[in-house]
Amino acid sequence: MPMSGLYRDHSAYRTIIMDHHPSDLLKAPLHRRDMLMRCTGWAGTAAIYTMAGGVASSISLDAALAGSFRHGKNQPFTFLQISDTHIGFDKPANPNARGTAIEAVEKIKALPFKPDLIIHSGDITHLSKDEQFDDAKQILSGLDTPIFFVPGEHDFLDEKQGAAFLAHFGRGTKGNGWYSFDHGGVHFVALNNVANLKPGGMAHIGDDQLAWLQADLAGLSSSTPIVVFGHIPLWTVYEPWGWGTDDSAQALAMLRRFGSVTVLNGHIHQILQKVEGNLSFHSALSTAYPQPAPGAAASPGPLKVPAEQLPSMLGIRTARFVRGSAPIALIDQSLA
Repeated sequence: MPMSGLYRDHSAYRTIIMDHHPSDLLKAPLHRRDMLMRCTGWAGTAAIYTMAGGVASSISLDAALAGSFRHGKNQPFTFLQISDTHIGFDKPANPNARGTAIEAVEKIKALPFKPDLIIHSGDITHLSKDEQFDDAKQILSGLDTPIFFVPGEHDFLDEKQGAAFLAHFGRGTKGNGWYSFDHGGVHFVALNNVANLKPGGMAHIGDDQLAWLQADLAGLSSSTPIVVFGHIPLWTVYEPWGWGTDDSAQALAMLRRFGSVTVLNGHIHQILQKVEGNLSFHSALSTAYPQPAPGAAASPGPLKVPAEQLPSMLGIRTARFVRGSAPIALIDQSLA
């Protein structure tokens, strides 16, 4: 049943426990599995966002736990972003990824307020196995908050390339997992840019999803604040590592008429930001392990460091998004 005033047409996303929605229409090369197992691992990040007057801003979990945030006139609602939980990963970079995910959930539950909703920007699981999706559901169900998912490339490794993700988290979505919803005067757009990912290649949105996006945005006023979330960045962070989306320019062209657009992603396990006019782009920070800076290593992937050093290289994000062309302030808080 829809939640009045919250969702426009995807009420099935009120909870994280989804009904069965099998699909075998997704096409992607089978040899991506080995490449992904070698190159990437687990990362879990959480950032708390507030929306006020069409401007998105965020505070850190530590600040919230300290009681520095309260709902008020300037913070009509909050939402959280988590990313790259990689349930099922147990490699040296983080041999207890499941435990860290549970710890993150407990930290969120301890906040002095309850966010209106949570977005998960992909790589829910490590190998797209049903038991991993089930485990993720169990862990995240403790949050008792509506959670909205997009897939990461690790969620599209099953033999039918995404059928498992759609069965567990894709009921009511369009195509292979895209959709939109409205909350508090803000229009949220969830994109899937991992379905056609090739080894060493860039992410891809695709013509069908772009046509849907154009129709989805057509009826909106230019003053409507927009939040877009997907897994791989919509701007080219580092093309040799595939850290970008090859047809993102078409999507961004549709978004430029809006006065405030915030674009969120995971995948690269570090904070990077870019501002183009009224479009602001933000990559999520890992709380599991760092990845090398773009081009700083032979390839992307878990950057293993001594155990005692790891907490100082991880953190959570404090961000303040301001409408306009000024740089967006991002502050990292170490876990040390």
